Amino acid sequence: MVDTMALLPSFIRPTRMTKRPARPAGRPPAGDEAVLDAPDDRLSPALVAAGRGEWAAAAGLLAATRAAAEWEPRDRYVRRLAAFARSRPEWYEEWRTTAPADPGVLLVGTQLAVDRAWPSPARAELLREVSPLITAAARADDRDPVPWRIALDHARGSRAGHRYFEELWEAAVRRAPHHYGCHVAALRYLAASWHGSHRECFDFADRAAQDAPAGSLVQALPARAAFGYLTDGCGPAVPRARLDAAADRAIALSGRLPAADPASAEVRNKLLYVLLTLDRWEDARVQLRLIGPYATSFPWDRFSDDPLGHFLRLREHLETAGPGPAPAGLLPVPVESLGARGGHARGADH
Repeated sequence: MVDTMALLPSFIRPTRMTKRPARPAGRPPAGDEAVLDAPDDRLSPALVAAGRGEWAAAAGLLAATRAAAEWEPRDRYVRRLAAFARSRPEWYEEWRTTAPADPGVLLVGTQLAVDRAWPSPARAELLREVSPLITAAARADDRDPVPWRIALDHARGSRAGHRYFEELWEAAVRRAPHHYGCHVAALRYLAASWHGSHRECFDFADRAAQDAPAGSLVQALPARAAFGYLTDGCGPAVPRARLDAAADRAIALSGRLPAADPASAEVRNKLLYVLLTLDRWEDARVQLRLIGPYATSFPWDRFSDDPLGHFLRLREHLETAGPGPAPAGLLPVPVESLGARGGHARGADH
């Protein structure tokens, strides 16, 4: 193994669910059926057990994903379990104390450390102490790309240089060439390092999607670049045709994924925002049906302190209104400004 982790410089949310009665096929669910950030059927029992203070189910879940090389769900589960650990640190500490060498607890602890440091104005300084955790998590299984995704996020937060980031990126894609989490981390780094250079983000996202299988989540990466552009008023205009092509690619991916699926919900919620901003109302309604009851915090928490309520208001507008702009405040980017590229609300870290 070429241990580029050793090169790390020294400076460097509970789910709301409700009962869902039967509804006519093809209709979005009623508002009181909404679910925010719902776990899938595999994660849910682990979170229920964690709520009782038990960590074995979480450890077993992560062990199963590791054994089967299920890197995409493994990445999602690590993020969710780290979020739980942030609110219930005693649960994580018992797990860590009892099984300190468990690759799962090493990953959750590493993600937790990065999450704790991220909101601080002293982020770069606080992240210095995380490097040994990333190295330990990577060494626990040389096949696993998830520690490298965390390392890519870590490098962005610590303002690491391009050459170092490229070393991490090469190590990540050797393990999983089409891992979505690593690609999102790289896209975020491009946006953070070359602020306003959305063309760089699109070029990277388009190349990655062209190289990925048709069913890979990387097909949604150009739409994520479009989201970054549509919520950031900086930089030269990206042609409308490129935005539509990004949306079309994500629509094709969405059609291949199961409908009303928690694992696909964030991709579809983000795509819904992009389609609404592009004034593609019928396409947005199709995605709304595919989303079903599964609202996600991203992207709606970028625009509202009540992401579920924001989603529900958008859904109501789509269900009841004809083609036309959404009410003021529902979409922070007016579609009529796409050509002029002026007055856009600056998006959060996308």
